Amino acid sequence: MITLSYRAAHQVRTMQTAASAAGQRLRVLVETGGCSGFQYGMAFDEPKADDREFESEGVKILIDPASLVYLDGSSIDFDDGLHGKGFEIKNPNAQSTCGCGKSFG
Repeated sequence: MITLSYRAAHQVRTMQTAASAAGQRLRVLVETGGCSGFQYGMAFDEPKADDREFESEGVKILIDPASLVYLDGSSIDFDDGLHGKGFEIKNPNAQSTCGCGKSFG
């Protein structure tokens, strides 16, 4: 399961409206790359047959089975303060993370 903070959910809804992606869901995924081996990705998308779907703070989230292995139990926050990094994923499955917060190993 993936959870969103109130701030992250608010930002996702704002971006969804701006992107004219009403009705689409937030896809959270893991890709190979980044400075630690894997990197996080997020996009608006339609569900695929093997996706798992979650809902947090009123936002519907899609995750493919391969990404779920790495992301299960993660929480997503959004920080837009002076030193904010944007979306921040707190992943209990990551053995190491990069200083940028976008990649893990």
